[in-house]
Amino acid sequence: MRMIRDKGFTLLELMVALGVGSILLLGLALLFSQNKRSFLNNEDIARIQEDGRYALEELARDIGAAGFFAELVDPSQVLALEPSLNGAPDCGVPAAPPMPWIYTLADGGLVNNAMAFVDNATAGTAGATFPCIAAGDLEPGNDVMGIKRVAGAPSAAPAAGRVYIRENGSRGILFQNAGGIVPPIPAPVRDWEFTPRIYYVRSYAEAPGDGIPTLCRKTLAVGAPPTIQDECIAQGIERVQFEFGVDTDGNGSVNAYVPNPTAAQLQEIAAIRIYVLARSVRGDPSYVNPKTYQLSNEPAFTPNDNFYRRVFASTIVVRNVNNLRPLGI
Repeated sequence: MRMIRDKGFTLLELMVALGVGSILLLGLALLFSQNKRSFLNNEDIARIQEDGRYALEELARDIGAAGFFAELVDPSQVLALEPSLNGAPDCGVPAAPPMPWIYTLADGGLVNNAMAFVDNATAGTAGATFPCIAAGDLEPGNDVMGIKRVAGAPSAAPAAGRVYIRENGSRGILFQNAGGIVPPIPAPVRDWEFTPRIYYVRSYAEAPGDGIPTLCRKTLAVGAPPTIQDECIAQGIERVQFEFGVDTDGNGSVNAYVPNPTAAQLQEIAAIRIYVLARSVRGDPSYVNPKTYQLSNEPAFTPNDNFYRRVFASTIVVRNVNNLRPLGI
């Protein structure tokens, strides 16, 4: 009986098979790499949208409520400051030392009661107005804004260690609920949590040197006495600028927007424009950003780097400050 032997692959056939297989694997690897890059790009752009809009919303919420001091029409009706707050850490230049700036609600200047502002801040100018912002933390060239207000609704029961305005519609006191004696105010009274905030762009997100610009705000931390703490709200926020809508004729409408208002113009603001430039947290090596950006009166810059960016803007009516003006406050 005749035996038939099985034949194997020749060297040429094996090389052809390996070549075709390698091409297929390379194609699959390229397809996977492109899909991953596309996914990461879409994720970065979505995060820019989310962080930029959230930063704008938080700024707009506080700026729109600047000067809201509960049911007190005139901040000078806040007649007293609980003594324990006088020694508390401060962040601002008081109009009448030794009263801490952050607790000053009636200093003879309408806007100073509600906000303070540094245009295109440097470490020196920001620190001169807001000493609690460390020079190494600030991302220079951005505007810094301080807001003073209370929460939008009265508290059912004051929480320990927090600061409140207690008022009855005609009189009030700023106090800390730390078990001390609060000077009496005729009933009925309501307590509103005091929520001052100072917004600035920090040069890092998690640790100094990580290179991720982040929108942060200084807030009051619970304690006896309260301390000043950082609360960072959005990473990748590279630029923040403000323009002040000035009502020069007193009719409640904006006549002009100015980026660096004078002291007199600050008393005439009716609205504020907010500009936010958000960038991706991580770079894309395959992308170079050739665009030129200029927000308000900051110098124009062309990054020429591999980060995606987008500008967000909004105009906010400063109702509380504007509504007090006709009363001559």
